[in-house]
This record gives sequence, C-alpha cells and structure tokens, in this order.
Amino acid sequence: MDYGVAIFPTDYTITPADLAVAAEERGFESLWFPEHSHIPLSRKSPWPGGGDLPKQYYDCMDPLVALATAASVTKTIRLCTGICLIIQRDPIQLAKEVATLDQLSGGRVVLGVGGGWNEEEMSDHGTAFDSRFRLMAERVAALKIIWTESKPQFSGEFVNFEPMMTWPKPVQKPHPPVIVGGGFPHGARRAIEYGDGWMPIGGRGWDPLDTLPRFRQMAAEADRDPDSLGITIFGSDDEPGTIKGHQDAGVERVVFILPSAGRDEVLPLLDQYVKQMA
Repeated sequence: MDYGVAIFPTDYTITPADLAVAAEERGFESLWFPEHSHIPLSRKSPWPGGGDLPKQYYDCMDPLVALATAASVTKTIRLCTGICLIIQRDPIQLAKEVATLDQLSGGRVVLGVGGGWNEEEMSDHGTAFDSRFRLMAERVAALKIIWTESKPQFSGEFVNFEPMMTWPKPVQKPHPPVIVGGGFPHGARRAIEYGDGWMPIGGRGWDPLDTLPRFRQMAAEADRDPDSLGITIFGSDDEPGTIKGHQDAGVERVVFILPSAGRDEVLPLLDQYVKQMA
C-alpha cells in the first residue's frame, strides 16, 4: 500500500516545493493539493465537513501551479490534485496544463477530480449545480480524447470543439490516471463509469471500507476489472489498526491530511506518519 500527504498550500504554510522534498525524502508516494478558485461571501452552501468553513479554503493556492514548483525539486513523488474542480475549468486549457505538468515531471501526474459542493462558487464560473456531474463526465471524456488523439474533436451536451491540434501530450500512456472523488454509491458509480480509481473521503461519519465489497461487485457488473480501479482513502488517520484495516482490504493508497501550517508543525507530523508506513 502506498502513502500520500495532502495539504491546502497557502502563503502561510510550508511551501509546496519544501513539502514535496520533505515528503519524497521520507518515502511518501504522492503529494495532493486541493482546489477552490474563490469562496463567495454569501456562504449559502454548507461545508460537508460540518461547522464553519476553515480559513485555508479561502486561501489555497492554485494546485497545478503549486504542483509545478514541487515537480521542479523532486524526482519520484507523484503530483496529484485532490481534487481538481474540473467543473470550473475549461477542458482544453486544463488538458494542456496537465499534459505540460506530466511532461515536465517525467510522467508523475495523477488527476483527482470531483464535482464540488459549493454551489455559489461554481455558479460564478457559469456551472449549474444540478448538471455538474453530467458536465464532469463530459469534461473527463474530452480530456482523454485531447490527451490521446493527434486531431481531437468532441461533440456533447456541454463540451464542443471542432478537430484541432494541441501539444504537448502526456508522458503517461494512454494518459495520466483520473481518480474520481466522492461518496458511496454515487461517487463510486462515477468512478466505475469513467475513472481509473475511486477516492472516498474518510472520517466523515462513514467507513469507506464497509462499501468496498459492493464497489468491486458494481465494477464487475459494469464490465470493469475491479483490480484495475485502485482505492485511495483520502483523509485517513494514522492509527495502526486503521492502517492495517486498509491494507487487509486491498486499498491502493491512503492519504494523510496535513494542517495548513509552517515547517515546524508539518515536518514532525510527516515523521509521525512515517512510523506507520509499512
């Protein structure tokens, strides 16, 4: 089982580059950055984590730019979005950004995607809340076509472009892994439909491990090889019993969430997590 770390990078946290180096030196497989372009002050949408929205949601840096700085100072750690709000991004430009990062990093990108929860945030981007998941499916499909075809074209409900040419293409073939975030059963179904893996969030009143047998059954029923759909548990704790349970359940990766803090607080936590890594 692999281990990753996630953080909301801000102007008051350890820098993305410094964190990437520290995590790679300690043997972590992956580094994950989330995304919010902005937080509208109306605050109509409740935060799924409950309570007040934490400050770092307002302050987080662009994940792809932050990951590019991490790529420049590392050699092996995977560079991951956890998650990219693909419903708020132009798919042609996003395809180029991800392919560029994959080229410059030597093929280390993992694109975690999700439909988001902040209705007013996505509305500012022209995205309708009720159709966001249909939009996400189309944009993922468009990304894969742009990454894999020399003269891609697409015609859909939301995404449309005539035959065109765009480079670079990703180093990874056929394309960087697309990991779909979300709960059970709806997020799981989306991962089976068009993802290369599923990324449920742990610690929010349910245990993703309880759903894994049904998830794998659903994948088989949809003619997807369950073994090809890796499970990433996002937000795992580092208790030995939890880690062993994930290992026994065949989880591919667990991701520990770091506080948005400086080096003095973050580096000891990395060392603490290393003690639990098998």
